[in-house]
Amino acid sequence: MKIGIIGAGSIGATLARKWVKLGHQVALANSRGPDSLRTLAAEIGATAVTAAEAARSGEVVVITIPQGAVPGLPKDLFAGVPSDVVVIDTGNYYPSRDGSIPALEQGQLESVWVSQHLGRPVIKAFNNIYFSSLAAKSTPKGTPGRIALPVAGDVPEAKAKVLRIIDELGFDTVDTGTLDDSWRQQPGSPCYTNDLDVKQLTAALAKAERSRVPEYRKAADDAARAFFESQKKS
Repeated sequence: MKIGIIGAGSIGATLARKWVKLGHQVALANSRGPDSLRTLAAEIGATAVTAAEAARSGEVVVITIPQGAVPGLPKDLFAGVPSDVVVIDTGNYYPSRDGSIPALEQGQLESVWVSQHLGRPVIKAFNNIYFSSLAAKSTPKGTPGRIALPVAGDVPEAKAKVLRIIDELGFDTVDTGTLDDSWRQQPGSPCYTNDLDVKQLTAALAKAERSRVPEYRKAADDAARAFFESQKKS
């Protein structure tokens, strides 16, 4: 499969590395241009490209950038890209990093907001797992305790493809419903960064409360801010 990845941070680079090892052709882009990615791309076997080229690279395109950077993507990023190309959004909103985004503060869901900016349906996936777990904790299908990832989206065929490629990466999945249900996997929710198996993940998703989304977000943002402050001091 040909896969484009826009964003070469921890999640983007980890997915690129794993997909190349599985035999897929990966085109990798970031905000600084292909020259800044030559070394990484050569190391993992990907191709360094522009964001526009990544969006036109194949069957699946992954958007894995800070939420605050989404409005800065080219307005015509997906112009002319076939409608059956699947777009995955891995992003999360952290106000301390992204700045305040009024629509999200007023209750719009993160991936719904991303979809509107891109002008394309998106599948929300890979947003609730640390890159270190994504890199190191994949296991064969049927392994007891295999980590499961939540997947939300409105297009059944696109979602089905994402469920398959996650299984190929070494993780189980739980279909969480439409994009309007994706609040259950946003930062700070009970399923967030907890490396749960299918049964545990299903229970955590059911435990989430829509009215507590602002509370979940604040807890996740406070934890992230504290972590980065500690990193600066070390």
